[in-house]
Amino acid sequence: MPQRAELAMPEDAAWRAVLARDRGRDGAFVYAVRTTGVYCRPSCPSRRPRRENVSFFATAAGAEQAGYRACARCGPAAGRAAAREAVERAVAILEARPDRRIALGELAHRVGMSPFHLQRTFRQSLGVSPRAFQDALRLARFKSRVRQGEPVGLATYEAGYGSSRGLYESARAGLGMTPATYRKGGQGERIRFTTVSSELGRLLVAAAARGVCAVALGADDAALEKGLRAEFPRAEVARDDAGVRPWVRAVVRRLEGAPAPLRMDLRGTAFQLRVWAALRAIPYGETRSYGEVAAVIGEPGASRAVARACAANRLALVVPCHRVVRGDGGLGGYRWGLSRKRRILDRERPL
Repeated sequence: MPQRAELAMPEDAAWRAVLARDRGRDGAFVYAVRTTGVYCRPSCPSRRPRRENVSFFATAAGAEQAGYRACARCGPAAGRAAAREAVERAVAILEARPDRRIALGELAHRVGMSPFHLQRTFRQSLGVSPRAFQDALRLARFKSRVRQGEPVGLATYEAGYGSSRGLYESARAGLGMTPATYRKGGQGERIRFTTVSSELGRLLVAAAARGVCAVALGADDAALEKGLRAEFPRAEVARDDAGVRPWVRAVVRRLEGAPAPLRMDLRGTAFQLRVWAALRAIPYGETRSYGEVAAVIGEPGASRAVARACAANRLALVVPCHRVVRGDGGLGGYRWGLSRKRRILDRERPL
């Protein structure tokens, strides 16, 4: 079942904001009144309810899922749409200058939001903070230039890194390897894997130094291993059943809808990382269309590109591309077979 987002402040502080009609907290949470069935912004000018009748929700969507309707007076649902538009503007600003570090305060000022509200809304929309999003853009710029044959030193400068140390600290987290190793196609990197039985057939889980880098489904171990080696042709790929077993348990728990800590080694373009972050934000038991995912990441005309990013996803189940369907309700595609996609969705669907 979808989990309710947690408040970013104690309820006592939220109640004080409601009593003060604090506009600075609009967007940080909404409050709902059991006796009226309505939810409002903190600054709503309506009469203050009794504290015992009030519940707090981190998002308007959470209040609506609990059965409350938006207040016609303060329009909290409209505020949610405005917040999404602000995130889209923030994304456009960051993508226009991938070589420059834009501070959260400056970015918030340019889109007309408080830094706290922007940070929170940005993360809810894309699954990453503005800073992490900038890191992904900068890293994608570096990777593109290196793939074109540019020397690492020049690519470092052109990508906007102030020093090689900054590159190694930032890029290593996203590459799962040093920039020099990436330049060589991952040569010398060690990837461990195992295969196990699952209700969806054979399951392969592979991990590199930074975390799980591949999760695949199939009918044959040999084919799964061949596919893994094709994904990482210059890496040292070795079977390690005992070493990878903890990762397998975490993947299976996620299939069951249970929260499980899992470090991921995601490798893709800035656009793919944005799509995959949006997929991880889709609640268990729900689906989104390719167009809806495109709108969430601020690219409303990019539904086909979203579909390609889903097809490029290496982490089955962990990055839940199975939760993306066609606009008409059809299943669309799935890298590991439509019959598996249907079974996973049926399993996740609430009874």
